[in-house]
Amino acid sequence: MTGIIIAIVATLVVSIPTSVLVTSSQKKKHDARDLESAENRSKKMIEDAKQEAERIKKDAMIEAKDEVIKQKEEADREIKQKKAEIEKAEQRVNQRQDLVDKRFDLIEEKEISFSMKQQALEKKEKELENSFKKEEEELVRISRLTVEDAKRELMARLEDDMKTEMANYIVDAQAKAKFEVDKKAKQMLVGAIQRCAADHTSEATISVVNLPSDDMKGRIIGREGRNIKSIETLTGIDIIIDDTPDVIVLSSFDPIRREVARLAIERLIADGRIHPGKIEETIEKAKVEVANTVKEEGERALYETGVINLHPDLIQLLGKLRYRTSYGQNVLNHSIEVAHIAGLLASELGLDVALAKRAGLLHDIGKSVDHEAEGTHVELGVEILKRYKESDAVINAVAAHHGDCEPTTMEAVLIQAADAVSASRPGARRETVDTYIKRLQKLEEICDGYKGVDKSYAIQAGREVRIIVKPEQVDDSAATIMARNIAKQIEAEMNYPGQIKVNVIRETRAVELAK
Repeated sequence: MTGIIIAIVATLVVSIPTSVLVTSSQKKKHDARDLESAENRSKKMIEDAKQEAERIKKDAMIEAKDEVIKQKEEADREIKQKKAEIEKAEQRVNQRQDLVDKRFDLIEEKEISFSMKQQALEKKEKELENSFKKEEEELVRISRLTVEDAKRELMARLEDDMKTEMANYIVDAQAKAKFEVDKKAKQMLVGAIQRCAADHTSEATISVVNLPSDDMKGRIIGREGRNIKSIETLTGIDIIIDDTPDVIVLSSFDPIRREVARLAIERLIADGRIHPGKIEETIEKAKVEVANTVKEEGERALYETGVINLHPDLIQLLGKLRYRTSYGQNVLNHSIEVAHIAGLLASELGLDVALAKRAGLLHDIGKSVDHEAEGTHVELGVEILKRYKESDAVINAVAAHHGDCEPTTMEAVLIQAADAVSASRPGARRETVDTYIKRLQKLEEICDGYKGVDKSYAIQAGREVRIIVKPEQVDDSAATIMARNIAKQIEAEMNYPGQIKVNVIRETRAVELAK
């Protein structure tokens, strides 16, 4: 750096006199005073150049020192960082070494423990061998059989056991195959049930009409009973007026007559004018309305099931089933449900879906006139269908749906199954009170007939029977056998919907008083 500065100064010194000589030679022609002025300027320039050179020199030295200090600091930082990394590496190595030492010590301990256990096992094995030999000798002495004789006897017993197991296996295989077939059939039936729904109403031979007040009873009776006589004569029903507040009861075996009377009385009460003339007019209007409702209900049944080309009279008869119930189940809705179930089953089995639905919808058509003519609803239904030229397959399905004759088509068999499913599904029908009580009494009588039974209770509407046995007379095995025997006897002697759970309870109680 110093050499550069000296070279710059020398160049300036050489170049300046040269320029001065040139200038002075040129200006000699003018004025001698210019020479002196040029010399002064050249001196000043030389002085300035020296000062500039000195300043540059100082700046360069300061920059060089700063650069050296900076590089030294960076080197110190790198050295410190390297030392810290080396220290961390040494710590990790020391930790790993400690871990290795601990694992090595643990392995040595495990090897010692394993060796000791192995020795103990070998000792136990020898003791077991000696024990087996002693037991074998003792068995030979007690049984007076040699080892070969014992083997032959054991093999004979094993052979008998194998035969028994094979027989049980065959029975289990047959039961499993039957179970799979039943399961598939149940899946088809359940699928058909789940894909259709039906409402059901209560079975009754009476209808109840609510009154705004007890004073209305007198107006319905009328002067000398003329109003009530007029209503009973025109509708063919009996009106029961008793002490029950704010209600009257309409009684008739014909549900359509009861419906006409109910509508007429409700409208007379709403109108307020109750006299023979108004009664006759209102009843005629109620008959027309009920007739229209019957027709609409019949057409609704056709629409919901997809049955077509049905005679108008058959549609009217179907509509009448809207007001007919059987064991608490609405017959029209039951017929629609049977049609749906039969159609779904026919679809699953690849049979005629349209035929199955038609026969299912018409299978209880005889119930629409069974209060007007003699004969069962099956006989009346067959007669009606023959009158309106239904096909032989439909007629046979209706005739055979309660087993009165043999089914000639697979669709007829499906109608039997669909009718049974719709009638026996939970909530579809309900028993009369007398039948229900007799069934519960029969259940308890069967259970009480077994030895060791203390008490028996029919619960859950007869779907479960709970039997309390005496623990000192019936043990756990006998309780299991008793439950099975009772279930078999119930199956053999009783008719019931669904299934009945037999629950045998055996318990022992210890009671003591703390005084």
